[in-house]
Amino acid sequence: MPMNPLDRSRKDGADRSSKYQVLDPSLLGRPVHLLPKFARRFADALGTAMGGPGGRRYWGAYRLANLSFERAPDDAALRWLAVPGPLGTAAVAFERSLLLGLLEGRYGRKNKAPGASAPRDPSAERVTATEERLAATLTAQLVEGLNARVAEGLHAVGVDVPGADAAVVEAPTPASAPGKAGWVIRITLSALGAEGEQLSQCWIGLDQELMAHVLQGLKEERNSVRTARAGNDGLSSGLFVKLEGRLVSKEVTLGALFEMKVGDVIPVSVGRADVLLDESRLFTAAVAEHKGKLCLTSFEDAE
Repeated sequence: MPMNPLDRSRKDGADRSSKYQVLDPSLLGRPVHLLPKFARRFADALGTAMGGPGGRRYWGAYRLANLSFERAPDDAALRWLAVPGPLGTAAVAFERSLLLGLLEGRYGRKNKAPGASAPRDPSAERVTATEERLAATLTAQLVEGLNARVAEGLHAVGVDVPGADAAVVEAPTPASAPGKAGWVIRITLSALGAEGEQLSQCWIGLDQELMAHVLQGLKEERNSVRTARAGNDGLSSGLFVKLEGRLVSKEVTLGALFEMKVGDVIPVSVGRADVLLDESRLFTAAVAEHKGKLCLTSFEDAE
């Protein structure tokens, strides 16, 4: 049965809207566009740690494939573990298949029937104490690495937070999922198996305090770069342009113009004035009087 054109347009609109990130008004004016730079730093450090001898002990054959900031996942099945620290609280959640894959790679798959090749169904397997201990250990590792990168960024711009260099000593505790408007770091891991490359994911949720410290380091870094550029670039300190205000204009016929004589009055009404830069209309502005002088105010971009 063919799809109704209206339904198709709604579906296409929903697909397109899902690709765009919704702006958080509380983050307007903050250097959110620099978050990928922080993500690259964290990814470099995490990838190195996972590839080292100590990292391979816990992460096995899994390697970092991608790391990025995004909104919190809407998945009620995820179990979140939170670790508070001097910079804020971070909560970590793992895909169940990732934890089971790590356990299988480390201890071998138990109770596997000879010749069985069916894929595992994580929902059909109970959570063991060994799985919980592994999740807690990996959570502490990820949060330590994250806090180290945040503290590193703050130190680089001269911001000192007491206790920021302290290692994570508190044990992870169960936590609720971050709100839909919360920021998380999505970590995608890959491993080569019998069926080819397998991708798994885990997430690190940042509370408002921790996210503020991340943005603080990025904002200060942005300001430092601007200050350095200002000392080397004359245009950064000021660029002077000449603006002209056109208060009123009126069209008249050529015949009426030739018939004018001294003393004639041309009726006009003063509305919003045009503000020009080299005859290009940039703004419109309201005309006001201040101490006997005409002034322009309430500037608006010209369409």
